[in-house]
Amino acid sequence: MSASARNIRALRIAGALLVVLFGVWAGLRVYSTLAPGRVATGRPPVAGVRIPVGEASPPTQSDFDAGVSAAYDAGVPPPKIPERLPNFSLGDRTGKPTPISTWEGKSLILNFWATWCAPCRREIPLLESLYSVWSGRGVEVVGIAVDYPDKVRAYADELKIAYPLLIGDQDALDVISAFGVESPVFPFTVFTDRRGEVVTLYLGELHKAQADLILSVVQSLNQNRVQLPEARRTIAEGLHRLPPGH
Repeated sequence: MSASARNIRALRIAGALLVVLFGVWAGLRVYSTLAPGRVATGRPPVAGVRIPVGEASPPTQSDFDAGVSAAYDAGVPPPKIPERLPNFSLGDRTGKPTPISTWEGKSLILNFWATWCAPCRREIPLLESLYSVWSGRGVEVVGIAVDYPDKVRAYADELKIAYPLLIGDQDALDVISAFGVESPVFPFTVFTDRRGEVVTLYLGELHKAQADLILSVVQSLNQNRVQLPEARRTIAEGLHRLPPGH
């Protein structure tokens, strides 16, 4: 075989390898985009919990009426949240069992999160701000970490998180189930009034405009200016009207 023929053959082989490699790369991109049960963080969810991410569509009116203020991935059923705050107890930063009734008589912002969840980490400055502004107005922020205690403590110390934290693994997952969320989306946040009624459950990353809207309605509920069904509708309609990006 002449040198020129060998060169042509080598070029053809190299071209074929490039085509194969491109096909594999494209296939992996498609799979990573479409594969079910994907997570935002690259780490498998705790205890195999499915954490849907990606583009979401608005919930239906029936979802709004149930007190749910977020959207769902395809195939994720809307949670049937309880009317009242479930009774549960989880360990605090030191491991001491702490019942949720510790904050009885206060409105609660219960934020479910994990250290490996990027949107959860982004929310922390907002939660710190809410804790600072609202703690003197009968509203308590409580972070509920579904994660390893040592990782939570180290992360909380690094960020100097001031609001109370509860930590759990399977027991925390049981609490999530008690809120009717069978396929958790991290982060998600539960808002209650001072009577322990579950006002709304927000799935996904919370932002200031959303939090301010929800808390203003919760305050009206606490002051007996609205009833729970009206409060839920007001929150749902208000969130639906917020501009994109909020």
